Amino acid sequence: MHGKVIFYEDRNFQGRSYECMSDCADMSSYLSRCHSCRIESGCFMMYDRPNYMGNQYFFRKGDYADYMSMFGMNDCIRSCRIIPMHRGSYRIKIYERENFGGQMYELMDDCDNIMDRYRMSHCQSCHVMDGHWLMYEQPQYRGRMMYLRPGEYRSFREMGGTRFMSMRRIIDSMY
Repeated sequence: MHGKVIFYEDRNFQGRSYECMSDCADMSSYLSRCHSCRIESGCFMMYDRPNYMGNQYFFRKGDYADYMSMFGMNDCIRSCRIIPMHRGSYRIKIYERENFGGQMYELMDDCDNIMDRYRMSHCQSCHVMDGHWLMYEQPQYRGRMMYLRPGEYRSFREMGGTRFMSMRRIIDSMY
């Protein structure tokens, strides 16, 4: 895993800063607030609540002088998780209902609209076999998102999520 982000208390990379190269469950012990950041390497999921809770936002390498207005965020970043670089295949099984019920489809690439592709109205559970994925509540990779790493996800609702309509792989070219 490699990634480096520098968080700043104020917009435009001003105020106190905190350099981070790993997951951080609660940034409040380092900064009282965070309004800009610079991703020097890697990709990160940022959360507006401590302990990787709340709304999730995907950040790749770049400068974010005022990310709150860029992403329409109501609150600043409170925790972050580095996304490991994945080399190899991507596989995910999506299910229409919770607990792996209803229709099931296996994907190995991005899907911008599960309704158009599979005639599936929504996805409420999944099993990520390979790779790291971003799930979106609306088609065309819009709306709230959720980061999923390999594992079983029996109920997006119980995870504080929603039903998902599109999904994409987090691939090396994003780094």
